[in-house]
Amino acid sequence: MAQVSLKGISKAFPNGAKVVNNLSLGVENKEFMVLVGPSGCGKSTTLRMIAGLEEASEGDIYIGDRLVNDVPAKDRDIAMVFQTYALYPHMTAFENMAFGLKLKHYPKNEIIQRVNEAAEILSIKHLLNRKPRELSGGERQRVAVGRAIVRKPKVFLFDEPLSNLDAKLRVQMRTEINKLHTRLQTTIIYVTHDQVEAMTMGDRVAVMRAGVIQQVADPISIYDHPKNKFVAGFIGSPPMNFMSGKIIKKSGKLYFLEGKVQVKLVDEMFDKISKYIGQDIVFGIRSEDIYDKLFVSEAPPENIVRVTCEVVEPMGSEVYLHLNTGTNTFIARVGAHDRPVVNADIDMVFDMSKVHFFDKETEETIV
Repeated sequence: MAQVSLKGISKAFPNGAKVVNNLSLGVENKEFMVLVGPSGCGKSTTLRMIAGLEEASEGDIYIGDRLVNDVPAKDRDIAMVFQTYALYPHMTAFENMAFGLKLKHYPKNEIIQRVNEAAEILSIKHLLNRKPRELSGGERQRVAVGRAIVRKPKVFLFDEPLSNLDAKLRVQMRTEINKLHTRLQTTIIYVTHDQVEAMTMGDRVAVMRAGVIQQVADPISIYDHPKNKFVAGFIGSPPMNFMSGKIIKKSGKLYFLEGKVQVKLVDEMFDKISKYIGQDIVFGIRSEDIYDKLFVSEAPPENIVRVTCEVVEPMGSEVYLHLNTGTNTFIARVGAHDRPVVNADIDMVFDMSKVHFFDKETEETIV
């Protein structure tokens, strides 16, 4: 296996548009790195540059200690799994998996051994004699993954491999790819637009926006300590709730004020927020940090907000409440048995130790 290092790489098209802009990233040996971001942010283009399918306009790409900018894709010792299965329809699963090895003139016995080993890992040994039209979507994706495994490359690249699968199968394949990484101890770079995939699969996650990496960290660090408003809003389901308002000072305490919402900041935030007194600021709070007052004993009155419940969404083990303050809407994620009357006013409690504040102009995290 090998490290992958991207040093200041950019990709510009002839019209001058940059889809990747001065991106630097280090992927450690045996690490599972996820590139996540909205459509058009440059994550797939970055993966294709690593693979050698796109040429970098600027910067250097290293696989291990080897500079590969001018190395053809076939000689980079990588294997790539695409969103589309790209299986040959006239070949069996065995033949599809073996095809790359045959092109490299591996001995027949070794080809059979490698294909059978990969099929065993992916639990598709009983499907090897079937053609793609006889396989389900999940089975086809397993064959595509198996075709990559048999090559035993230094680096595996996955470009949104689960996008064409239904929700239940995506969860199953997510688990299978995680098991595969644990078993093979390979270096994997995985691209997705699905933040749930990113959070559940990656050792580290790189969040991208408009060709620029916004933050690289382990999933929990990104969730708890987002670098800016974009990361805070992109990672998490439902996304973080945001309100624009002002910081005011009353009786030596700091409050966030927006319309009917007035909540007191915890003392630990005083130093970082005090310079924003009287200024516009963005307040952020995650849905699980908002509680129904009926279920909170001794709620501080300065953290209670009166809102209107517009929609109640039962999700099985929990309920999403869509709430309106009069000027803002937000979502609270509460217990399964908390189902207030729609269009009724209710009191909600904000956990002010968990909130975030963002600079209105730069959108960088203040606290």
